[in-house]
Amino acid sequence: MRVGARALRFYMTHKFNPYSVMPQAKSIAAACQVFEELTRRYDKPEFGITETKIDSLTVDVTETAVLEKPFCRLLHFERDESATGKRHDPKVLIVAPMSGHYATLIRGTVEAMIPEHDVFVTDWADARNVPLSDGRFDLDDFIDYIVEFVRYLGTNTHVIAVCQPAVPALAATALLAAEDDPCQPLSITLMGGPIDVAREPTKVTEFSGSRSLDWFRRNVISAVPFPNPGFGRQVYPGFLQLTGFVSMNLDRHVDAHVRHFHNLVRGDCDSVQRHQQFYEEYMAVMDLPAEFYLQTIDQVFHKRALAAGTLTHRGTPVDCSAIRKTALMTVEGEKDDICAVGQTEAAHDICDNIPIDMKYHYLQPGVGHYGVFNGRRWSAEIQPRIREMIRTEQFKRRTSAPVSQCA
Repeated sequence: MRVGARALRFYMTHKFNPYSVMPQAKSIAAACQVFEELTRRYDKPEFGITETKIDSLTVDVTETAVLEKPFCRLLHFERDESATGKRHDPKVLIVAPMSGHYATLIRGTVEAMIPEHDVFVTDWADARNVPLSDGRFDLDDFIDYIVEFVRYLGTNTHVIAVCQPAVPALAATALLAAEDDPCQPLSITLMGGPIDVAREPTKVTEFSGSRSLDWFRRNVISAVPFPNPGFGRQVYPGFLQLTGFVSMNLDRHVDAHVRHFHNLVRGDCDSVQRHQQFYEEYMAVMDLPAEFYLQTIDQVFHKRALAAGTLTHRGTPVDCSAIRKTALMTVEGEKDDICAVGQTEAAHDICDNIPIDMKYHYLQPGVGHYGVFNGRRWSAEIQPRIREMIRTEQFKRRTSAPVSQCA
C-alpha cells in the first residue's frame, strides 16, 4: 500500500501530468504523503551534534563510542579544546530512557549540557538487532550497565536519569553507596521518573496496574521475525509502545496530521518541515527485551519495589538509605501525564540519609513530560538549575581520589 501511495503521489505531482496543478491533485498527493509517513518504518535517527557554543566561540564536537556492550554503547561528546584551552568541566553521565524511543529523543538535553559539561550518554540498542547469542537483558542487567559506566568514568561523576531509568539509576547509586565505592556519583538528577507510581495515578499507571503480568506476557510480547539479527528473541515491539504513546494524546496527534495535510496542499514548506522533523524522531521506535519490559512492569508499576523497600538486585537488597554522599535532585513537570507530580519527588523520602543541604527539588510550571527534558523551558529554566546544583556540589565536596580506585 505504501508503494502504491508513493506511485500515486509521484503521478499527481509530476510536471508532465496536466492535472497536477488542479486542487484535487494536490489534495490526493498530500493524502498519499501523509499515509506514507504514518505507516513507514523509521530508521534510528542520528544525534547530529557536530558543534556547540562556548563563550561565543564555535567549538567542534565529536561523537565517539568509548565503551560498547551488547545492549548499549556509551557515547562521549568530546569538544575540541584547541580553541578554548583545557577545560575542567564536570563529568555528566546522561542515562537515556529505554522505553521505546531511541536515545536521540533527548538530543535537546544533550545539546544544552555540552557547552559546560563533559557529557557521556547511554545509547541503548534495538533488541531486534541483538543476536540471541548475546544473552538476555533485564532490569538487573540495566542496573549493572549503569554501575559499570559510572565506574568507567571514575570519581566526581554526575548522573542524570531521564524518565524510565530513574529507578535503576537510583538503585545503582544505592548499591555503590552500600559498598562505599569511591566512584559513587557526586550527584544524581532524576527527571520525570516513576520512583513511586502510587503518589499520583496517571493513565500509564492505571493501565499497568489493572492488568496482570501474564496479560502483558500473552498480549504484548512477540518474537523478532526473520531476517532481523535478533531473530527469535522475545521482545516488546516498539510499534506497540508507540501506539500507547499516541493513544494517550490521540486528538492532538490527529489535529497535527490534519494541519500537516492542509500545509502540504498549501505548500507551506516551513510548517511541513517542522512537522516532519518532529515525527521522524517521535515515530522512530525500538524493540525492548521482553524480560526487561516485564520485570519493569512487575517491579516498578505493580510492586513499587524501590519505594516499598523490597527491590533486590541479584538477591541483594537495594537500600536507598545507604546513600549519604550523593546529592539528589528531582525535576518534575506540572502537566506531566506520564510521570505525575510527586512520583519523582518521592525519591527524597526513601533517600532519608542524604543531608538536607544536598537535596534539591524543582517543579517546572506549564510543561508536560517531554518539556521536562526538551524545548524552551528545559533550556531556559530547568537546565540552568541542574547546572547550578552540579557546580555547587562540585565546589562543596572536591575530592582527589584517583580514577584507578574505580577499576
